[in-house]
Amino acid sequence: MQIAAGKRGVSSVILDASALLALLNQEPGGEAVAEVIPGAGISAVNLSEVAAKLAEQGTPWESIRPALDDLGLEVHTFDVEAAYQTGALREPTRSLGLSLGDRACLALGQQLTASVLTSDRNWRELDLGIDIRVIR
Repeated sequence: MQIAAGKRGVSSVILDASALLALLNQEPGGEAVAEVIPGAGISAVNLSEVAAKLAEQGTPWESIRPALDDLGLEVHTFDVEAAYQTGALREPTRSLGLSLGDRACLALGQQLTASVLTSDRNWRELDLGIDIRVIR
């Protein structure tokens, strides 16, 4: 797993937690995620969501990090710039009820001018100037 700070990352596709979980849980849409790994990026916020969900599903904590590290994702830190950009997305996404994690993913997509993969169908309604791909 590579750790990237700010805009230095080269990820052209950013994964939402729901997209990565679709891959890991072999759910519909997971094949679309598999096509962009390795080399995809994810916000540290979304990686935290995925780790928590895997633990909640019964995955032993000591096996979660090695399993995620093996994917070769570029993990982007949640820094001051990301915090402000994520905060700025609150108003334009309020009607859809997006979470902090959702907005962190979208903000990273904006920062990197990258496509974003998600399983959240309501993201189709967003017009944020980035390519949002709904995987199912």
